[in-house]
Amino acid sequence: MEWFANNLIETILIIGVVLLIIEIVVLGFSTFFLFFTGLAAVATAAIMWAGLIPETYLWSLASISVFTLVFALLLWKRLANMQKDVDHKRADSDLIGHTFVLLEDVEAALPMNQKPNYQFSGISWHLNAHEDLTKGTVVEVIQADVGSLLIKAK
Repeated sequence: MEWFANNLIETILIIGVVLLIIEIVVLGFSTFFLFFTGLAAVATAAIMWAGLIPETYLWSLASISVFTLVFALLLWKRLANMQKDVDHKRADSDLIGHTFVLLEDVEAALPMNQKPNYQFSGISWHLNAHEDLTKGTVVEVIQADVGSLLIKAK
């Protein structure tokens, strides 16, 4: 505990940088609280180093609290707007273009829970098609979704 008291500025700076790293790298900038608090800790360490506020726990806690509030008020709207830009483009999948022979008939009109499955890469995929396909047909995957493959005759 004595080390923290003797190196308060360095401790606050390290805590601030760690919070920023956790927010950006680990959480992917999904919550802003750690980001604001990390910025506040870095700013507090800087003004303590410059001698503008005393090096005490009380002043550091108060400064971090005030800076967190200020950064939240100044940056919240900009950061929230930055998260609104979502790319709706479908991700490319290695499964697209994969060909195989059907072991069962695939009827396009059947509900999802009654469609046949295809075991591939350790996963049981539901098979969907826009048209009815018969057993023994060579098919190609044209779209991969979570747990299901859209196929067509090759």
